[in-house]
Amino acid sequence: MKDFKSDLDDILKNEDHANHLTYFAFAKAGQPPCQAVSTKARKRSRGRTKTKKMAPMGGLPQVLGGRYRLERLLGAGGMGAVYRARDLLHEQFGDPDPYIALKILSEEFSQTPDASALLYSEFALTRQLHHPNVVRLHSFEVDAQCRRAFFTMELMRGITLDKLLCERPTGLPWQELCDVVTPLLDALIHSHACAVLHGDIKPSNVMLCEHSVRLFDFGLSQTTDGVLSSIPQLSRSRFNAWTPAYAAPEVLDGGDLSASADLYAVACVIYELACGKHPYRRLPSNQARDQNLDRALQAPKHLPRRCWNALRTALAFNVAERRLTVQALRDAFRADSSWIQRWFHRRF
Repeated sequence: MKDFKSDLDDILKNEDHANHLTYFAFAKAGQPPCQAVSTKARKRSRGRTKTKKMAPMGGLPQVLGGRYRLERLLGAGGMGAVYRARDLLHEQFGDPDPYIALKILSEEFSQTPDASALLYSEFALTRQLHHPNVVRLHSFEVDAQCRRAFFTMELMRGITLDKLLCERPTGLPWQELCDVVTPLLDALIHSHACAVLHGDIKPSNVMLCEHSVRLFDFGLSQTTDGVLSSIPQLSRSRFNAWTPAYAAPEVLDGGDLSASADLYAVACVIYELACGKHPYRRLPSNQARDQNLDRALQAPKHLPRRCWNALRTALAFNVAERRLTVQALRDAFRADSSWIQRWFHRRF
């Protein structure tokens, strides 16, 4: 555990470097988790002493909402982009850390009739969640100049799990694994208790920060509560937005998103953290099912039996065989009575 914290401290000790590691993934389906930065990009980044501002996305003013100055693009994809921005109002009142993250839809996607409503859906559902292991959202706004909706959130500083796996290609030791898995499952349990399904759990949507683990990017989230049913939902018939290697087979087959589907996705992430490789070779789950890859699934060598039994059930392709809740999976990883206590119980 000491080595694990030391590694993270090394990553975060330089504030400018930490800011560059703030990462929101909108990666295309099937993209490898350890895709290297281009050689030219690495050369450009060497020797920097000051943060270099990047030009905003086409059609965006330098300052959004008369308050948020865009400084650098953190991540972008077909549907949207996330920027590091400076809150000029907070800065004016002397805030020593006025930086936030700002998510806005891409110019092309923003032209669809319900684009702003879909962005608000993500904001509204995530705002229901108040948990130390879930990203904190601030406000939803519309810029009068460019007529684009956006929302602001905390600027997380750390490393996403896909990047961590690049540093730890053989996975994490047991105690370090628990230190990541336990808060991740706590976040998902809270989300489900608030009737919010995540829909896109994968390593690049979980960040290891200095003091906590954070689950973020609820862009595909849906609600199971009638009270929240009036919030616009993403139409899966219009967008092929799932991440095939982590989405459950029934979802890729056109079925509804469910808590069980979230369970499958987080189980894939946990397996990958435990041994450094995806349980089903990063294939779309319905293809992996058709190839019967579950028959060759092996337990990570340092995973206790009680954890493997629960994790193996959560990785079932057939939703009817996934007879487990996220809480039950969390209980399997619980730091219960120590091995010393269990040894004494067996001996005496």
